Amino acid sequence: MTTVALIVFTLLSTSFSHMGQMPVRLTCDGGNISPALSWTGIPEETKSLVLIVDDPDAPDPEAPKMTWVHWTLYNIPADSTGLPEGISTENLPGETLQGLNDWKRPGYGGPCPPIGTHRYFHKLYALNTVLPDLNHPTKTELEVAMQDHIIAQATLIGHYRRNP
Repeated sequence: MTTVALIVFTLLSTSFSHMGQMPVRLTCDGGNISPALSWTGIPEETKSLVLIVDDPDAPDPEAPKMTWVHWTLYNIPADSTGLPEGISTENLPGETLQGLNDWKRPGYGGPCPPIGTHRYFHKLYALNTVLPDLNHPTKTELEVAMQDHIIAQATLIGHYRRNP
């Protein structure tokens, strides 16, 4: 009998647990710093990674009207294993590029929900290509560019509610 090892593409954080509360330091109420992220099980044919962090509950989780984009990174090197908490633009790995968040600027913008508890999806995609420089794309532009190149996806979800 042959044994087959199943490798699962996984995204984790030491800053918060999956489906857990995100700490204040990652939000607009604290230091507004990016979470520590790590990943394992990257498919062998991966050429680059894309990270999209968004909130589908904006502005009100009881009546969501849009998905708010907090961070987009692309061309993360396939041999990287994560990002430290509070990483600066200058310290992004290799040839990593940033897209625009919904504040119309590159970089991380932490949770800052106006009402209720929101979910923050941290989605990591393994691509079979390295994307061209898209010159600070929006999330939509990035999704179009990577559309036919996704070979795996891992998701980590955090929650945050502001104190009244």
